[in-house]
Amino acid sequence: MKLKLIKVVAISLLLLGTVATAAQDIRIFSVENKDGKITAVSVEKAFADAGFYITGNNDMNKAFDGKFKKHHHKSYNLMTLHSKEFANKLLTKNPDFALFTPLSMSLYTKVDTTSFSVSSMSAEGIAKITGIASDDKDLIAYMKAVEDVLKKAMPNGKFEEITYKIEKPKGELVQRFEMEMKEQGKEVEDALEDYQTELESGLETVGFVLAGFNKLGDDLAKVGNTKYDFFDAYSICKLSVIFEVSKLHPEAGAFAPCTLFMFKEKGTDKVKMAFPSVYNWLSSIDVTDKPSEDVLIDAQNKFVTTVKESME
Repeated sequence: MKLKLIKVVAISLLLLGTVATAAQDIRIFSVENKDGKITAVSVEKAFADAGFYITGNNDMNKAFDGKFKKHHHKSYNLMTLHSKEFANKLLTKNPDFALFTPLSMSLYTKVDTTSFSVSSMSAEGIAKITGIASDDKDLIAYMKAVEDVLKKAMPNGKFEEITYKIEKPKGELVQRFEMEMKEQGKEVEDALEDYQTELESGLETVGFVLAGFNKLGDDLAKVGNTKYDFFDAYSICKLSVIFEVSKLHPEAGAFAPCTLFMFKEKGTDKVKMAFPSVYNWLSSIDVTDKPSEDVLIDAQNKFVTTVKESME
């Protein structure tokens, strides 16, 4: 079944200029780890023990060695997780929080250090992209819950002082799409399956990896939010992108994998979709080297083209 594309909307959440502020879009928690006792596995366990839902924890060095025959850091993992409790609260306030469901983190030890680091989004970074207030009580509590686990998993660790120059993005921070789905009731499931099969095939064909999938609508329904026919989220990455960018910016894992979400509210004929653009990477963590810029922009162009084609 083909779904009719009715429009593609690029919503700009651009800043009004270079921001000279202490607020940073990501945060990096680090600890000395000479004995090697702290690992990606031990950090994952700490989050799982605290009730977080782990959707992935991938050893990227193995993936890099397999595809590129080399890697950049002593250790490098991308982990994705979320708290269903906080996610449900924040999604109910603003469906754009799905852009961070799950949260992405990079866990790494650089070649020239013995410290272990975890990078993740800050409340300010999530607020800038989603439009949720940075002082929203549930967002603050969520970030505090993440911080508490990091402190337990990495005793004596602390957040690094980072001073990225937060630049005005050169493009939209969030790319949005909207398409028509006239089916209602039980017919929606078949229409959605047809569309997602086509989308997944198209993304895989141009080299994207579908690293995870969350049926957010099911979790929302369990807490009484039944407004959606479906609300799904894909974790999507491209190995060549994170390989190139992580060489100089291992902390870029706070943005990778990216989440593409799609939902349809009951009684409507519109499917709304969105994903965070690579301009978040470029503007938030001083990604200025040409190889990284080129691979990011190329990946975004292919992603947008593939999504548009899937909607025709």
